[in-house]
Amino acid sequence: MNNILFFLTPKAMCSFVYDDFTIRQALEKMESAGYTALPILNKRGEYRGTLTEGDLLWSLKNMCYMDMRQAESRKIMEIERKRNHIPVRVTADMHDLVQRASTQNFVPVVDDKDAFIGIVTRGAIIKYCQQMLLSEN
Repeated sequence: MNNILFFLTPKAMCSFVYDDFTIRQALEKMESAGYTALPILNKRGEYRGTLTEGDLLWSLKNMCYMDMRQAESRKIMEIERKRNHIPVRVTADMHDLVQRASTQNFVPVVDDKDAFIGIVTRGAIIKYCQQMLLSEN
């Protein structure tokens, strides 16, 4: 299996936030989606980074002083993020995909114009590997 599209969760099925969201909007989106990390996109659909629960927690403490009214006026791109999930191109090989997934719970996938097209979850890769191991026995 050399095509990473086999593992792709398409953008239409992904939860994400836009780079002009406020901290409060991002908190609400993350809560409703039920994920601990979400891709950040701009309005052109380009991947801008990853926002985590930890990033939001520390931003509330450091930028909003635990005041939700201030969280309505601060944009998520003001948040200092610990690290971003590094994307792969849709043409990446499985080695690159697995390498990224070993340190990220999901891998953003972009096209040749840096447009976000979806994610590959670590779980999807593990499930595939599990099926391959079981089919060998």
